Amino acid sequence: MTYRAAGVDIDAGEALVEAIKPLAKSTARSGANAGLGGFGAFFDLKAAGFRDPLLVSTTDGVGTKLKIAIDTGQHDGVGIDLVAMCVNDLVVQGAEPLFFLDYFATGKLDVTAARTIIAGIAQGCKEAGCALVGGETAEMPGMYAKGDYDLAGFAVGAVERDEALTGAEVAEGDLVLGLASTGVHSNGFSLVRKVAERSGLAWDASAPFAPGKTLAEALLTPTRIYVKSILAAIKVGGAKQRNIKALAHITGGGLVDNVPRVLPDTLQAEIDGASWELPAVFQWLMQTGGVPVADLIRTFNCGIGMIAVVAPEAEARVARVLGEHGEQVRRIGRIVRRPRGGEGCVVKNVAW
Repeated sequence: MTYRAAGVDIDAGEALVEAIKPLAKSTARSGANAGLGGFGAFFDLKAAGFRDPLLVSTTDGVGTKLKIAIDTGQHDGVGIDLVAMCVNDLVVQGAEPLFFLDYFATGKLDVTAARTIIAGIAQGCKEAGCALVGGETAEMPGMYAKGDYDLAGFAVGAVERDEALTGAEVAEGDLVLGLASTGVHSNGFSLVRKVAERSGLAWDASAPFAPGKTLAEALLTPTRIYVKSILAAIKVGGAKQRNIKALAHITGGGLVDNVPRVLPDTLQAEIDGASWELPAVFQWLMQTGGVPVADLIRTFNCGIGMIAVVAPEAEARVARVLGEHGEQVRRIGRIVRRPRGGEGCVVKNVAW
């Protein structure tokens, strides 16, 4: 018996490493050369320009959105999703993403598909300004069905000690700005897939909510990466000027569960559900699946992928910079005193 006969092809793994070396190299940045092949990767914080940094680390996956990619063979965007889910969590601390590593596990390595996936990871890293410095490809026959794979990502960033965002400075009267999402992003896909099944539509059918796209193409739209726009808004006018007091990445749990994570216990975010239009994909999910509004709000981002809490005098400045970097921004709420026994975030005036 050989390792190959047992289902693991070392040559295929080495071929993949050679195929993705140029992809990783394209993500090189100050502090890291993004070369692959070593046992570990160095990062030089001094070369990256930090004086007294705190390191911030995150890990995440893409979830069952991968099943749509696997079922349709459309792997292009899931690597971007993987990076986005990690680096968007980093930037809410005010941290600049520095480097990224991925874990790719499958039953039988398909070098072509794997290269496409990792090309997406490299693209996400470039959008976030971080280096793809390494990863792990695990071929595990018997663990995954034919064609199946899973992804996990790990990101490390840094922020100067006196510039970290903790939410401690949020005060009553501050405003909540919402940054538009690109769709469902990477949460709630177990429910999305059930709704798609109920609809009776095949993955290659026209998407009722996205003219010109198939259902799979529309649902596989990658998660938006907010890193560069957020960092620009934080730094406008000088790093010492606290333009943004808190940020929240709106993932599983929606606004109601994620916004309170960055607020003092004495305060509440009062969100006006009438301040933005529910995107068509969420309308389709709600109507086709009979999804209750309360469940919709707590499962999906509902069109708001990131929120920023700002003082009233900083609103125009922050919104301008975010807009210049391609974000669709609107005021969606305000910070109020939390009632006794009240929740950290309430969504009112929902007319969806």
